[in-house]
Amino acid sequence: EVIEKCFKGTASRISGIGFSVLEEEIVRRHNLAWEQTNSTSSQVLPNPGNIHWRNAGEKHAWDPETVWSLQYASRINDVDVYKEFSERANAHNEESCTLRGLLSFKINRQSLDLKEVEPANEIVKRFSTGAMSFGSISAETHETLAIAMNRIGGKSNSGEGGEDPERYTPLANGDSKSSAIKQIASGRFGVTSTYIANAKQLQIKIAQGAKPGEGGELPGRKVDHKIATIRYSTPGVGLISPPPHHDIYSIEDLSQLIFDLKNANPDAEVSVKLVSEVGVGTIAAGVTKAHADHIVIAGDVGGTGASPLTSIKHAGLPWELGIAETHQTLVLNDLRSRVTLQTDGGIKTGRDVVIAGLLGAEEIGFSTAPLITLGCIMMRKCHLNTCPVGIATQDPLLREKFTGQPEHLINYLFMVAEEARTIMASLGFKNFDELIGRTDVLETNTAIDHWKAEGLDLSLLLIPAMELRNNVEVRQTIKQEHGIENVLDRQLIEKCSQALKSKEHISIDMPIVNTNRTTGAMLSHEVVKLWGDDGLQDDTIKINFEGSAGQSFGAFLATGIRLKLTGDSNDYLGKGLSGGRIVVVPPEDRIFRAEDNILIGNVALYGATSGLAFFRGRAAERFCVRNSGAKAVVEGV
Repeated sequence: EVIEKCFKGTASRISGIGFSVLEEEIVRRHNLAWEQTNSTSSQVLPNPGNIHWRNAGEKHAWDPETVWSLQYASRINDVDVYKEFSERANAHNEESCTLRGLLSFKINRQSLDLKEVEPANEIVKRFSTGAMSFGSISAETHETLAIAMNRIGGKSNSGEGGEDPERYTPLANGDSKSSAIKQIASGRFGVTSTYIANAKQLQIKIAQGAKPGEGGELPGRKVDHKIATIRYSTPGVGLISPPPHHDIYSIEDLSQLIFDLKNANPDAEVSVKLVSEVGVGTIAAGVTKAHADHIVIAGDVGGTGASPLTSIKHAGLPWELGIAETHQTLVLNDLRSRVTLQTDGGIKTGRDVVIAGLLGAEEIGFSTAPLITLGCIMMRKCHLNTCPVGIATQDPLLREKFTGQPEHLINYLFMVAEEARTIMASLGFKNFDELIGRTDVLETNTAIDHWKAEGLDLSLLLIPAMELRNNVEVRQTIKQEHGIENVLDRQLIEKCSQALKSKEHISIDMPIVNTNRTTGAMLSHEVVKLWGDDGLQDDTIKINFEGSAGQSFGAFLATGIRLKLTGDSNDYLGKGLSGGRIVVVPPEDRIFRAEDNILIGNVALYGATSGLAFFRGRAAERFCVRNSGAKAVVEGV
């Protein structure tokens, strides 16, 4: 009734409350402020605990007992204490009426012996930690997350702040501090050819579950010299990522960025991070057609501790809605086999993991819980640089208080996996692949009685995807075709093979046409793989092109490569320029004035970090947006 009268045309997948519930909420809030009393003394308003936990205030998923039990369990690897934590967390889901708390497992299933179920060391490979940047959290925390996840075969996420190149070298004991997932966000902080080359997965962050529609923000008080160096910025100056990527205004633009990243690191998967929202399934279908290998559906719970309070309270939707819709839509369009789905947003227990899988996820993300295991006590001071346990701070004195160890996080994730195995055995699933999308083993928990839950209808959430379309895959089984086998860079790499190995100087002349996209990126990948951030000596590899270059000419160009183009270029030229040199001049026999005509397309040098660029002509729109260190000369824009 609310939608029909006030928001006509708005979609609602689970129905919900009516005007009577809204009225009851208003009356309750009014009574808090205007409590009926005979006393003439002034009344003190109660502390509602909207931000910090308060005993008589709003319920929080992470209350003191939940935090304590998880930390104790993970630090001494105590399964019994973990069970207490899990029971409390799952009970909170029921009491707070989260969507997964309103669901239960069907009990009429043929169970298996636990020994028949996939081992925990395989399940944990499906786990990732959330995108928390170095800057938002301390180096000690960031590196501990990476070490722990690399040990178990899972993935840690760099977040959008870049990464110290020193972390790409393995430690003496074999551990690696390098985050498997390297994020590319709209600010492009620290995104260089070396950063991209050291990723197992490259994640394009379109939005963030805790604050959809807003860009990431790092307060200036947390931007010290080290972070400013890695992000190619200025110490003490706050960093805000714009809401949009300036090179993505359509699915076609997204497809181009995916192609760029696949050229810049052919060995890495390309992931796209979306948020749970009505219609996300349709968006995910477009992203899959744009050749993403992996899609994240982020929920509204959890997320950054520095989000605005209005976003924390009022923005985003539960991950259960988003992953179910995405899975169903991709199956319906026979696209599910081409992409891996991951979800996150307040996931804590093995029960959460299994329900995520049943709704369609192959991989699971954890963010807050890993920080809890490493010592976080939910002080909610992430934005102030005053975290008392050395996690969300760059203050050297506070960082000394960090006591987390990789073993703490590993213990927790294995206990989660073991809980998931127990549930899988009770439902008759031998491995995680078997349970993906099996909503037929879920049902609405009718035992829950809550005055707000009466109007909910979860039937759309629980539609088995196979009923929508038979005889198609319901999980990723096919690799995406990225079309990078015959790109022009393959020829360049072959011609420059000796220069790459011995640093001999070489000069090459080649024609180019506008179907040659992202020229120079794969060659740069070969340079930084061999020689790291230093690359080659300037102008070691000189390549002279003649013609019209396609999109992303010279993208992520590494130090030591010089591209000269006699002709013109399409959009995104020099995107993420990483020390290389680009020269574009018009043909000598031109019949126009170069200084009065556009020579290069839109969004040239977006996110460039270093290098030189010279253009004998004008640039189109959004020239040098988020340039963080490259020097460019152009006739005009």
